[in-house]
Amino acid sequence: MAEKKFTIQSFKNAKKQGRRVSVLTAYDYTMARLLDQAGVDCLLVGDSLAMVMLGYENTLQVTMDDMIHHTKAVARGNQKALLIGDMPFMSYHVSIDEAVRNAGRFVKEAGAHAVKLEGSQNVADKIRAIIKAQIPVIGHLGLTPQSVNAFGGFKIQGKDIEAAHRMIDDALLLQDTGVSAIVLECVPDLLAKKITETVDIPTIGIGAGVHCDGQVLVIHDLLGLYPDMRPKFVKTYDTQAGRVITAVKKYIEEVSSGQFPAKEHTFAMDPQLSSKL
Repeated sequence: MAEKKFTIQSFKNAKKQGRRVSVLTAYDYTMARLLDQAGVDCLLVGDSLAMVMLGYENTLQVTMDDMIHHTKAVARGNQKALLIGDMPFMSYHVSIDEAVRNAGRFVKEAGAHAVKLEGSQNVADKIRAIIKAQIPVIGHLGLTPQSVNAFGGFKIQGKDIEAAHRMIDDALLLQDTGVSAIVLECVPDLLAKKITETVDIPTIGIGAGVHCDGQVLVIHDLLGLYPDMRPKFVKTYDTQAGRVITAVKKYIEEVSSGQFPAKEHTFAMDPQLSSKL
């Protein structure tokens, strides 16, 4: 649990100390405030908001303006956690200048402390340029959702030896570019363990087993709020969806019967004025 502000330097210290880092997604002020009060180390405004907040089929349709809008809200609710903005599809692919400009928007306009982007060799030049602009970067290997069409769906990555060796090389390349940490998504646990032991920077797992230096989950998955997809790696710690439905049904019933609003929810008028009314 974070008792003081968690920073990029905290990532490095955590790896040295063997302290595992907790990361959760957040997309709005209220949830960010709750998660920060609970003591989570990092808040990720993930492009997963495309699915859990905006109802898209995948992450590809979310825009920079969407991401900036939600990151601003999370920043207002956050006090101590490291705030990471997820760079959406096509926000860093076209050119180095555009990548740096969009990363800068996350920091200058939205209040993020770092950005995350997917890939390795294909984005190494962009990562170096963003870091040169004094913006910390988190890398992302394995199942990179923005490449879902290229992968042919949401599939485990690094299952054969050649792919595993490529991912280890990619992790070393990302370390060389200067990233502060690497997210490993949908990777066999032993491969994630090997990468974690190979690199000096922290690894953050999601569907990558227990050997990573930290873990990240989508808050809607953790709370059982998103019914459309439930990957194997998700642990649901509460089932808020059922509670929400039960509460709303109770509200509808009380509105229909006239039980709500009751006297305690109603403003009374001065008796002298009411007689004149």
